[in-house]
Amino acid sequence: MSTAELNKKKLDLIAWINRLSDEHVIEFLDGLKASETRSDWWDDLSMTQQQMIKSGMKDVETGNVLSSSQFWNALKNS
Repeated sequence: MSTAELNKKKLDLIAWINRLSDEHVIEFLDGLKASETRSDWWDDLSMTQQQMIKSGMKDVETGNVLSSSQFWNALKNS
């Protein structure tokens, strides 16, 4: 994206935000803005939480997963 295109997109977003009246959307955008300034959420996780996520990612990579229907059927039949 060129600098001119990026600047136009920014101006369009500013104009859109100025027209917003939905408090929930404004709060969401404010939270999004605040999240950019904080540290990476990963750094806030404990080592155990990080290991659990890594383990889950490894399960996905190796195909050790269930489909949604398999999960619900197993839950229903147990």
